[in-house]
Amino acid sequence: MRSFALQGNRCNTKANPVPTAAERQLIADRKLYYAKVAAELEDWLTRHGIVEVECMVPDMNGIVRGKVLPAAKMVKSVQGGALKIASSILIVTVTGDYPEDPAVAPFQDPDMTLVPDPTSLRIAPYFKVPTAVVIADPYGRDHQPVEIYPRNLLKKVIGLYAARGWKALVAPEVEFFLTSINTDPDIPLKPPIGRNGRAETASEPYGLDAINEFEEIIDKIYEHSEKAGLDLDTMIHEAGAAQLEINFNHGDPLLLADQVVLFKRIVRQVALENGMYATFMAKPMDDQPGSAMHLHQSVVDIETGLNLFADADGHDSPLFRSHVAGLQQHLPQIALMFAPNVNSFRRMRPSHDAPINVQWGLDNRSCGLRVPISDPENRRIENRLPGADANPYLSMAASLVAGYIGMIEESEPRAQIDGSAYRMARTLPRTLNEALDKFTHARAVRNLLGEPFFDAFAAIKFAELEAYQDVVTAWEREHLLLKV
Repeated sequence: MRSFALQGNRCNTKANPVPTAAERQLIADRKLYYAKVAAELEDWLTRHGIVEVECMVPDMNGIVRGKVLPAAKMVKSVQGGALKIASSILIVTVTGDYPEDPAVAPFQDPDMTLVPDPTSLRIAPYFKVPTAVVIADPYGRDHQPVEIYPRNLLKKVIGLYAARGWKALVAPEVEFFLTSINTDPDIPLKPPIGRNGRAETASEPYGLDAINEFEEIIDKIYEHSEKAGLDLDTMIHEAGAAQLEINFNHGDPLLLADQVVLFKRIVRQVALENGMYATFMAKPMDDQPGSAMHLHQSVVDIETGLNLFADADGHDSPLFRSHVAGLQQHLPQIALMFAPNVNSFRRMRPSHDAPINVQWGLDNRSCGLRVPISDPENRRIENRLPGADANPYLSMAASLVAGYIGMIEESEPRAQIDGSAYRMARTLPRTLNEALDKFTHARAVRNLLGEPFFDAFAAIKFAELEAYQDVVTAWEREHLLLKV
């Protein structure tokens, strides 16, 4: 039996085996590392007058799990390598269950050692007590990073780029809805009441009066985000009723994924404080558009910082074209990583302004891959496929690894299109079931990201799909109950 949450290592049946010389050296190195991290934590927490710490561990679905500790306890636990958590948290489904696959299920559920990443330390502005938030990386019994941890998957992809002398940059655009409080999941969501005492009933894209309806919430989101050190750009009102979009400034993918996780937490807390929900579901309402997490991505030379997507004359470089080709070839196979839920595929429909294929075009928002008009220094591709419900670590890892494969294989993209991409054939999965099938056959990406992650993630999604199929929906009761 294997425990995928701990590197895929087989469970050790020996009682207290004697470590080898190499293992003893590894343990000694880990102790030094723990002490270094603890010292950095203590310094930062002391300087900021922190009383408590939220230690966050985003799971496969991007749901934040972890522990809350007094600051002094956090430092002491990290220093002694005693900050532990059950490995099963990485394979929890959205329903709170576990896959039944015996190769993945946490029968023994061994502990992981959590090591907070000091670079992720930020103020947690939604608490009255001075609190910090930090994202931790789990290590297994073998003292190695846990391979299936989504944050480590993104690190692995960043490492692939670095080995070639490349650095990937991303800029996420995250959409979300504000809704009225809804305690009954059988009742459809409704837009909230705005400052004028009415709910929105018509589309208000980029509406300034419309965004002012939620001025207090938006101001508080900006205030909290500034305290937390998030690198936000602009917020706009999107096409949906009470649908907003926040743009992040471009930067390191790991840093931005960390920020997206914390931003979602901030927005939900602020909305609740104002008597509303904030949801990042891909398609929360029948008659409204979906919410995306568009990813602008480019590649620069590590040493010079030059954008490698444009040549000396300012034209699209061969590397840029190969990157796009990789996206076109591999993203449909790994859609599960950026459209991970049954609800995700309700968004991907032409009538809801979301892409259905991986066509590309200049400043063409009907395409899954849009080339914004820009100068050579800012040449980039916008991946419009991911939903706001996606785990940002996995979504970015998927998009970047697909582009990476295209670059190393020097692939050639299909021709750009003019006009609507919706007239072209659909190449993205229509359902979670179809996405699962494609995912299990994505051999090139599997070889780079590893069998343990692919097997564990697929098992989680199979379990979620089965749970969904057990539910009789309101549509079925409405149209079948008294007719068939």
